[in-house]
Amino acid sequence: MSFLFKKICIASDHAGYNLKETIKNHLINKHVSIFDLGPYEYKSVDYPDYAKKLARRLKDKKSDMGILVCGSGTGMAISANKIKDIRAAVCYDTKSTRLSRQHNNANIITLGARLTKKSLSLRLVELFLKTKFEGGRHLKRIKKI
Repeated sequence: MSFLFKKICIASDHAGYNLKETIKNHLINKHVSIFDLGPYEYKSVDYPDYAKKLARRLKDKKSDMGILVCGSGTGMAISANKIKDIRAAVCYDTKSTRLSRQHNNANIITLGARLTKKSLSLRLVELFLKTKFEGGRHLKRIKKI
């Protein structure tokens, strides 16, 4: 099974920086086009700035899907979800990841670098990028958001 999306963007805060770099390199090695929105070095930054930057890129259709990484994943999700048409989901296991795509048509996966192991995070990103939205009864609900 190949990835469903061609243009992926990624960002983090300082807590998620190392995991962001790991995910980015993993996807590059799988020949995925990924656009890094920063930060580009390990230094303290404010997660809402990066979440909103990435969410706006999706809203403007410059990327198909996004990956956000912070300490817990929650701050990034809250911030990104303030932007219209963004559905950022904190994913912590395969079931939450699969359902975020199948039922919620999430367009951003957020991960907690302090809570999710690197190997699991890589599996979750791949699953997120390979899982289709089921549509049907779920589409009616998505339109209400």
